[in-house]
Amino acid sequence: MNVTSRQFIENKFDYYRWMLEEAPVCQGRLSILHVYFLAGYDDCVSALRDPRLVRNRTTATGGGRFPFPLPKGLTPMISSMITNDDPVHRRQRTLVAKAFTPRALGKLSERIESLTHELLDEAERRNTVDLIPAYSLPIPVTVIREMLGVDEADMPKFRSGLRALSEGFNGWTLLRTLLLDMPRMRSLVEELIERKRSAPRDDILTGLIQAEADGEKLSREELVSMAYLLIIAGYETTVHLITNAVLTLLQHPEQLEALKADTALLDPAVEEVLRYAGPVHGTKPNYAVEDIEIRGARIPKGAAVIPILGAANRDPAVFTNPEVFDIHRPPKKQLGFGHGPHHCLGAALARLETRIAIKTLFERFPNMRLAVPAGELELQSMPLWHRYERLPVVLRP
Repeated sequence: MNVTSRQFIENKFDYYRWMLEEAPVCQGRLSILHVYFLAGYDDCVSALRDPRLVRNRTTATGGGRFPFPLPKGLTPMISSMITNDDPVHRRQRTLVAKAFTPRALGKLSERIESLTHELLDEAERRNTVDLIPAYSLPIPVTVIREMLGVDEADMPKFRSGLRALSEGFNGWTLLRTLLLDMPRMRSLVEELIERKRSAPRDDILTGLIQAEADGEKLSREELVSMAYLLIIAGYETTVHLITNAVLTLLQHPEQLEALKADTALLDPAVEEVLRYAGPVHGTKPNYAVEDIEIRGARIPKGAAVIPILGAANRDPAVFTNPEVFDIHRPPKKQLGFGHGPHHCLGAALARLETRIAIKTLFERFPNMRLAVPAGELELQSMPLWHRYERLPVVLRP
């Protein structure tokens, strides 16, 4: 099974059904990496808490962090908190968590709501828009820019860096990403850090520079890595969560009508989107520090293991009628943001942005519809993601 193939990307839910029924531990490939994929909900949860599976490949194999050489410019991306293990991971996570307290998120709610209206005011003038660049993308990009304290004058470089981090590791754009975009992004991040050191402000980056845990601060390289992680995790998942939520609700009009009639269903609707059509379908590779056995399958020391979150979220042993989208579904913990020590730190922010985004959108444009047949919507060729190239809509039919 090759999860990078177009066949898999376009038919992933058929593969998940087969895995859950026939191959709960399935060997396959992620690019050139040989991987053991896990499908069952309980197996995924157990694996994400298993101390015998680590994120830092060096711990398991004694080799490099990745099974193939990577350019030095990618170091901040590959040595971040999400590829570290305790105690390094716990220390870094404790420092970053201070930026995502309920109090900090509470202050963002009003700003996100005003931003959604600003964006929809502009979109309304055109009426037919691609919802991703017009709405889904600028919400989290603006929020993370303001949280990091990026000035408006730096936005061209910031947007270029975001585009490279999101789209620049496929096909012919790879060389440009490695030689131009990534060095420019690193330069911007380092410049921002120095600015915050000399002129502290009320933003996350200043907070990370000043934060201490057990008497320790983040090193310069850790700060750069954390900034990259916040930029990527702070917007990329949310862009596609908002997009997938809108599309899924438009494809299930009876569920959308129920939501419009009762806004108390907003929270369960977001959870059901995360389960049914969440954007993230797999974790980073985890490496076995010893021979282990899962469902009778022997996984040798050093092997890569990836829980398929998208399959786990459709496990019939846990979710009744898992292939039915139902915002009235009794609450059970979906795995759209992962589980265990590496559970997404920005999950609460992503939920907040998505909840406000869909509420405002359907309040203002209750009769919005797709501008093209759903069958014409194209999935991006991103392995273990579920995200669309575009989402054309007509706001007022």
